[in-house]
Amino acid sequence: MEGLPDAAAFASRLKNTLIQYHSIEDDKWRVAKKVKDVTIWRKPSEEFNGYLFKAQGVIDDIVNSVIDHIRPGPYRLDWDSLMTSMDILEHFEENCCVMRYTTAGQLWNIISPREFVDFSYTVDYEDGLLSCGLSVDWSEQRPEFIRGFNHPCGWFCVPRKDNPQQSLLTGYIQTDLRGMIPQSAVDTAMASTLISFYVDLRKALQKA
Repeated sequence: MEGLPDAAAFASRLKNTLIQYHSIEDDKWRVAKKVKDVTIWRKPSEEFNGYLFKAQGVIDDIVNSVIDHIRPGPYRLDWDSLMTSMDILEHFEENCCVMRYTTAGQLWNIISPREFVDFSYTVDYEDGLLSCGLSVDWSEQRPEFIRGFNHPCGWFCVPRKDNPQQSLLTGYIQTDLRGMIPQSAVDTAMASTLISFYVDLRKALQKA
């Protein structure tokens, strides 16, 4: 695998990074966007000159079903309106792979379509699951796409204590879209995209 000699060590470091994000104190975050049942926060990223976004909302379904719809696999492409293609480039074990995916243009195509190549890892976390990812170097590149880069990102999904049939879904996203885009446009797009992610996911799970 290009640039990934030890998948197990890579996965362990990625998981630990996400757990660190999950323990950041509330007063370090600033609300970026809020709707009735989803809140998006942000703070300056320590990885690049942009923001680490945090998203949180309750999903009316069990943890395994929610994560099955988020992680790489047959469901994701069906419901995620931002994602236009997805291929698994390399499998390491059942919960660990390298995926390539493309995204649609955003903000009236101010942000043109992007391509990402991410290492993806899904693992048990407390009573639920964590599905996390990080972009990796992959030399093959399609000229019609700008290659974006996801710094450590992931989704924690745990059952609600008062109702295990519902899940609390918390995401951490820090995407460097690259190319010549005003940072303000990126920030606007990220907050709106994360709200849409919850809307689309809820619709998909209601149909499932």
